[in-house]
Amino acid sequence: MRILIVTQYFWPENFRINDLVAGLLERGHTVDVLTGKPNYPEGRFFDGYSFWGKTRESYLNSRVFRVPLFPRGKGSGVQLAINFLSFAFFGSVFAPFFCKARYDVIFVFEPSPITVAFPALLLKKIKKVPVVLWVQDLWPESLEAAGAVRSPRVLGLVGKMVRFIYQGCDKILGTSRSYLPSIHSYGIPPEKTHYYPQSVESLYRQVPRAEVQVEDQLMPPGFRVVFAGNIGAAQSFETILGAAELLKDNQEIKIIVIGDGRERAAVEKEVVLRGLENTVHLLGRYPVDTMPRFFGAADALLVTLKKEPIFSLTVPGKVQSYFACGKPIIASIDGEAQRIIRESGAGLVGAAEDSESLANNILELWRMSEKQRQRMGDLGYAYYQENFDRERLLNDLETLLAEVTHG
Repeated sequence: MRILIVTQYFWPENFRINDLVAGLLERGHTVDVLTGKPNYPEGRFFDGYSFWGKTRESYLNSRVFRVPLFPRGKGSGVQLAINFLSFAFFGSVFAPFFCKARYDVIFVFEPSPITVAFPALLLKKIKKVPVVLWVQDLWPESLEAAGAVRSPRVLGLVGKMVRFIYQGCDKILGTSRSYLPSIHSYGIPPEKTHYYPQSVESLYRQVPRAEVQVEDQLMPPGFRVVFAGNIGAAQSFETILGAAELLKDNQEIKIIVIGDGRERAAVEKEVVLRGLENTVHLLGRYPVDTMPRFFGAADALLVTLKKEPIFSLTVPGKVQSYFACGKPIIASIDGEAQRIIRESGAGLVGAAEDSESLANNILELWRMSEKQRQRMGDLGYAYYQENFDRERLLNDLETLLAEVTHG
């Protein structure tokens, strides 16, 4: 198949669409990518990129077409709106001139914003090509949950836009089973939707502790509970800090945060104010290919989300990464992600925003034997192979795209 991927985010930005493109290329498909100028997460263009410059590149064996956009800056509401809308606008303007090939299908990667679909829908109209939308984030629900939009009138207008986009697509994939009822509520028949979860890059694997000397030295000694990823409002760091306060008299337990985000400075300030310097350690951001080694040096891996209806439908991508690395998981989360972790037997789960439950689960895991913890990690890895294996999911995607292509 000749496939056009439409995505606002792409290499050298770190998103899972990069690996999906690599997987499709490995299987002999021809892939083009329509994307923007890389600026996530710093909010400024990466070195070598500018508003107008470097419109054509290659990634592995794919052609990459880059359209102008305004960078996200510090991520304020206005800056993000301009960032989102500028890609939708310039993508729609330039797509017909850049993407001149005859494609079998257009695949849209939508972690947010939903507006990324507009260039694809325009090309569908021009080229008579089916569009498949991969929904990673529900709009307008996520906008409301994050506090980005509170006006019922604006949320209603966004809902109308979402309906227009959904109805213009030939098939819609959801990364969580719980997303599908929301998609159906916009008048989309069930036969046009499909559950299609995220997998992880092949670099995520079980790494023996003996192989992680560098990462081991970067982390404080003790019972290491590692959180990896974005430090933002959605991740409910207040829950983590609350648990840390309950645990700070235990000198063995260390909560280690690997990542960055808009809330990092506020979290660092709270660590000092609450006297948690010996319990909570923020290491900053490290390259994605180092994560399996950090996980190999950890005793448990942590995932948290805010208590919001939209987040109860979500399965954070880090859950699959944790499963693949074969470590026990500690979670403070509701809904679909909680169900998956419980079903797998891979860890201990408490409700979202419940610091006491989180602290108790950390203590319970700390008291377990190494053999018991290893058993949890093994169950998580087995669950990953059964449900999120990369090759298995690539097979499923090929089938789904072929169905749409052949009508």
